[in-house]
Amino acid sequence: MAIAAQKATKSGLSLHGLGVICGLTAGVWLGAAEAPTKLVTAGFSPFAISLCMVAGVFTARWTFPTLLKGTSYVYADLMEKKHLIVWALLAGALWAVANTLTVFAIRDVGLAVAFPLWNTNSLVGLLWGRLLFRELEGASGKNVAKVVVGAVAIVIAAVMLGFSTINGGGVAGHHAVGGILAAAGASLMWGTMYVPYRKAYLSGMNPLSFVTAFTVGELGTVLALTLALDGGWHSKAFELLHMPGVVFWLFLGGFVWVIGDLFQQFAAKYLGIGRGIPLSNTNQLWGLAWGALVFGELATADRPHKLLVMAGSVVMILGALAISTAVASAKEHTSTNEAVARECDRYGLDYNKTLAAQAGDEFGGRDERRHWWDYAIVVAAVGVFVWLGARAVVPPLAMNLHWVTVLAGLLLLSVIAGGWSLWRRTRFS
Repeated sequence: MAIAAQKATKSGLSLHGLGVICGLTAGVWLGAAEAPTKLVTAGFSPFAISLCMVAGVFTARWTFPTLLKGTSYVYADLMEKKHLIVWALLAGALWAVANTLTVFAIRDVGLAVAFPLWNTNSLVGLLWGRLLFRELEGASGKNVAKVVVGAVAIVIAAVMLGFSTINGGGVAGHHAVGGILAAAGASLMWGTMYVPYRKAYLSGMNPLSFVTAFTVGELGTVLALTLALDGGWHSKAFELLHMPGVVFWLFLGGFVWVIGDLFQQFAAKYLGIGRGIPLSNTNQLWGLAWGALVFGELATADRPHKLLVMAGSVVMILGALAISTAVASAKEHTSTNEAVARECDRYGLDYNKTLAAQAGDEFGGRDERRHWWDYAIVVAAVGVFVWLGARAVVPPLAMNLHWVTVLAGLLLLSVIAGGWSLWRRTRFS
């Protein structure tokens, strides 16, 4: 991490600070991404919602790497680390399963409550980070205390929110137990998904390259789930694909999710999964905002249950922040360097080059020129969104448009701040 320390003063922004900004930006966008899945309340199959949303994710995931780095850069990066392609596909598959489960959870317990339940994925990621990548090894007692207290707070918050859901109060319907189980399953899948993330970034892969392969696993898995569990080729998911007025909003949800996930990937790279993921899990706050302010999910809940949901949300966020503010010590950086060395020995990677990648200085001399097919990819993706948007209709949902405008403005401000910080510090590396 000596290289990282030298670069830390390059733009006046440390890598830890950059990671924090990325994590917070990820929270804002990931929180907004699930709002379009509220369409499931209009009678659409959860598999249909998930398939259309992932189709939007697939379209956007190929667009951003092409726009920011170019396909030549991404291809060269993937070919240097072919073993990570399999890990990226696996991560995409886990994401697809988790995303489908979240749609069931939203249907059964509502967006405002489902979010904090599945955000216990930070505990799962923290466990894997400690067991597999020696995160927190050499940490000070203060840092360990922050992580432990934060983890306990997240568990307590999940119990509080689950209890408030089961006991009704207008927050959820009679399928509350099923919704809780779906959210818990999503937590397990997403928490495990971060293992390939960390493995990729310890090996020096650019997040933009990783998500390009990641998206293939996403789309393939959700398509397989739809065919196997939702009526095969007769699934209503394929009927929904012929409803551009509705599909636009799900594609838009996928687009928003991709932006949030890209920032989450950079947060995981610069902070590690034990710190970066809890920070991005502030998306719970933004999910609560969309669910409660825009869709009025808590409008019929009584005062005790509203207070319980709010208290659980606050406790979960404080727990995540306690973990994220545990700044890595020199001993922890040494442990990380040892993990990098193991990956380099295992796969024949250049140790110094990989360490440079940890500081956002990866492949500085690599070709980032744009070719005609790069522009064709971007134009095609934009064309899909324009075509769907021209046919879009207002979703059959009651929404507070004032709060939609306010939250959309916050989305724009956050992506400007996060994108500028990444560009100034690492040129999206």
